Amino acid sequence: MLAEKKSKKGAFIALCCVAVLLILVIVLENTLDPIKNTTFFTVLRKGAVYALVASSMNLLNGFTGLFSLGQAGFMLVGAYTYAILTIPAASRDSVYYLYGGSAIHFSLPELFGGGAVGLILGVLAALVLAGLVAAGVAWLIGLPVLRLKSDYLAIATLGFAEIIRAVLQWDKLGPVTNGANALKNFPTFSSFNLGSGLRLSIFVAFLLSAVCIAVILLLINSSYGRAFKAIREDEIAAEAMGINLAKHKRLSFCISSFFAGVGGGLFAMAMNMAQAKTFTTALTYEILLIVVIGGIGSISGSCIAAFLYVAASEWWLRFLDTEIILKSGFKVPLLRNGFRMVVFSVVIMIVVLFFRKGIMGDKELPDLFRKRAAKGKEGSK
Repeated sequence: MLAEKKSKKGAFIALCCVAVLLILVIVLENTLDPIKNTTFFTVLRKGAVYALVASSMNLLNGFTGLFSLGQAGFMLVGAYTYAILTIPAASRDSVYYLYGGSAIHFSLPELFGGGAVGLILGVLAALVLAGLVAAGVAWLIGLPVLRLKSDYLAIATLGFAEIIRAVLQWDKLGPVTNGANALKNFPTFSSFNLGSGLRLSIFVAFLLSAVCIAVILLLINSSYGRAFKAIREDEIAAEAMGINLAKHKRLSFCISSFFAGVGGGLFAMAMNMAQAKTFTTALTYEILLIVVIGGIGSISGSCIAAFLYVAASEWWLRFLDTEIILKSGFKVPLLRNGFRMVVFSVVIMIVVLFFRKGIMGDKELPDLFRKRAAKGKEGSK
């Protein structure tokens, strides 16, 4: 009974934090100058997307103990599915001009009647379908590769991700995927800005990511989540307890891929385009790095680390790429294009060395609040 009360209290605290965050995002987006703060807004949008994808990877790697490196591939499938289903019919000829037009002649937002309602319903339907297609691909891939373990599973999933990227760039699929060319003109986060001057692009990014992450947290705290954790701790003991290893591994793999697919659709919305060359293995390594920095087995850690990673790599250290010459004529050494990534790599090494379990370890934010509350009570006694 006491544990149930603590769980409800933790969920309430988390819900309040998310509500405050969403309100703060709306205020910031509509008070700050969008031109002067372009980088800041980009960091917020991209950070929200990375938080979702990192959480989906943490579900598989951190909570189930399956070391997969196929996240970029599933993001790619999701991004292409979303883009293909939402490009307006009038824009398809200009997007697929190299292939004489598109093989698909409809757009989900238009099928739902167009306008604001059609945009919302069409985008949501496209994102769900993006996740389902990614989950379907994961199910097919999982049949052979989930029999593998550890490094072998990682190599196999990495290989399949590269195969997916090559297939989607295949010229014969050009009327559907546009070959190696970018897909554009589909609804992005900016499409949700209202004509009255109310900007909601960042709010929509945060809201969609928050809903998906909340679903992941509910899953982790359910009986399925406990089964995933049991598999992570000891597969033999889990099987002895009656847990079907093959079923639960495949379930975790498909659910993780579903949210990676949704994240891929959101990534395309944030980047205003979808192109296969963007979803390389380097993207998977970025997501894995976020998971490790945040803490393997902590969704809160993945979310915090996502924003820190994006802000540090694309904003805070940007000045290191610019040469600085003082009035005296002295040229500051080392500052040049590319030096930012050198410093960023050193910062990551320091973080990993001093935070072996990541920023949050395996704890969540409500756990920290409860610890502080307990210490406060002890101190008052």
